[in-house]
Amino acid sequence: MFSSLFLSKNQRLVKRWKKEHEKIIVLAHKVIAEYSKNHYKKAKKNLILLNNLAIDHIIDEDLKFYKFLNGSQYLSSDKKASIVDFIDTFKNTKVELMSFLTKYTRDEISLDEEFFQQFNELTEVLIERIQYEEKNLYRLLNTSKEKEKWESIKHKHIP
Repeated sequence: MFSSLFLSKNQRLVKRWKKEHEKIIVLAHKVIAEYSKNHYKKAKKNLILLNNLAIDHIIDEDLKFYKFLNGSQYLSSDKKASIVDFIDTFKNTKVELMSFLTKYTRDEISLDEEFFQQFNELTEVLIERIQYEEKNLYRLLNTSKEKEKWESIKHKHIP
């Protein structure tokens, strides 16, 4: 209970993003399950929830990563390089995901076999991406500012 009181700003952010990842994966599985049972209205409802959560999550990440890259004096060059790499490599997947969700969350577009096939493929890519993000990028960000300050001081040569 009290451990969350002592988390750094980055640690709280990573914790929140991981919870959002869990919700995204759960919603994706709900879409697949409902579609598989021919409950297309329920699948669409979950797809809309997924779309809203994914958009909010991606926008929040983009804004925070921009701030990390342009405002943190304690962010190491390795961390900056990892963030830039993540942004660059995720760009196409993000655009494809947003385009797909925008298309299929519209009322006039039905969830058909093409949707289901593409959604399954996107879900696999998204899960891989989330795992990569959490194992690599979030691990780098999951440090306290005090530790980052210490690391920056520790690497300076003291005469």
